[in-house]
Amino acid sequence: MRFTNSQLEKIFLRSSGYCHICHQKLVFAHYGMLKAAGGWEVEHSNPQAKGGTHRLNNLYPACIRCNRAKGDGSSRQARSKHGKKRAPLSTTKRRRAKLVNALKGSVLGATTGIVGTIEIILVLAVLGTVIGFCLNPDRWQD
Repeated sequence: MRFTNSQLEKIFLRSSGYCHICHQKLVFAHYGMLKAAGGWEVEHSNPQAKGGTHRLNNLYPACIRCNRAKGDGSSRQARSKHGKKRAPLSTTKRRRAKLVNALKGSVLGATTGIVGTIEIILVLAVLGTVIGFCLNPDRWQD
């Protein structure tokens, strides 16, 4: 099936531009490019051979190697070979998780500095915010 640029963009963003099987970073412009770094294809989570559809909720981005190795197997089995249990977070969920991590880091930093001066509390709160925001939220998913 051929996909429009708009459809490809929606599919790509479902996992924030990561392979939904091995979590490797993909490159949007390298769609269908076999030998390009970050090359990817549209992957049917529920394979067409087993009744999977072309609906958006069944389509994910996958690096070409993972997509072809998966064949008509399940996404759960393919992910488990890479030590993964779930697809990477979507762009929207990733942003939300990063903000929550930043808030938690801020509170933890401020709480840690509570015995010090106001400057120490502020520095630790800012440091906690930065660290919390920069952490990859997919890391704690599996």
